[in-house]
Amino acid sequence: MFGRAIGARVLVAVSALVAGAVIGVPAVAQPESARIEDQRVEADRTIDVGVYSPAMDIVTRVRVLRAADPNSPAPTLYLLNGVGGGSDGNWLDRTDVVEFFRDKQVNVVIPFGGAGSYFADWRTDDPVLGKQRWTTFLTKELPPVIDAEFDGTGANAIAGLSMAGTSVFQLALSEPGLYRAIGSYSGCVRTSDPRGQAIVRTVVGSRLGNAGNMWGPPTDPQWSANDPYLHAESFRGTDVYISSGNGLPGPFDTIAAQGDPAQLAMQLVFGASLEAVTNVCTQQLRDRLQQLGIPATVDMRPNGTHSWGYWEQDMHKSWPVFEAALRRP
Repeated sequence: MFGRAIGARVLVAVSALVAGAVIGVPAVAQPESARIEDQRVEADRTIDVGVYSPAMDIVTRVRVLRAADPNSPAPTLYLLNGVGGGSDGNWLDRTDVVEFFRDKQVNVVIPFGGAGSYFADWRTDDPVLGKQRWTTFLTKELPPVIDAEFDGTGANAIAGLSMAGTSVFQLALSEPGLYRAIGSYSGCVRTSDPRGQAIVRTVVGSRLGNAGNMWGPPTDPQWSANDPYLHAESFRGTDVYISSGNGLPGPFDTIAAQGDPAQLAMQLVFGASLEAVTNVCTQQLRDRLQQLGIPATVDMRPNGTHSWGYWEQDMHKSWPVFEAALRRP
């Protein structure tokens, strides 16, 4: 009897200590989620949305073009801007994107920002460009927010031009299965060979950033890890559209299209040389995909420079590829 009484008291004491220990453990803080901070309806069914990114600790501006029937679920097409992140020309002010998608049952999402970032997660904060965690934002934070707010179906496609023509492949590589289709307009996907590294450093440097803060020194394995050309097998099962001109003057390289003689002269010098480079890159990617037996829609234009008129055309031509992929069950 005495032993049982002592045992009972010990059991009660131990239970109390355990309970106290559990009660005294501080709650583990849950990671913060991305969220909509504000939104404003603009003209022509365009919504300007501020989305808070925990990864970058900033509010990023995103334009959303609502689907033709906003009361019904719709897939999402993400359109990425080029090296300026939309500050020096973007899908809204340089193309007919609003009119083109007016009758289409798809939410079109255009993020702004990320100039010179390759929309990557940088290993080190850059003194000029700051904290870059665009891959996390675009692949993990933004899609759930868009789907929840705009009745998304969970089916996604992504397209981008110039710098972003590289990024769309890198984003898909980082998050397999997120995108059913990829569109790369005048992109340079091979990034880890000497020529590719030189292009990346030039693009990042054009915004005063240091590419070493993105993927480290030239010998760092991160360069190869983020090279879609080396990991082309990963895109089997994804619908791919790639395009490029060759730098020769085309139908959009005129004074009427460029606005004034000075702008045209700049386009014929710099835009021509840039497109000649992306033409080689696009051919390399085309050949690599063919070697692996991976289907792709490839549009190697017989002319054209690095400019918006051609990218608008690419958007039109690639839409059937995206639409078919987004409609699949």
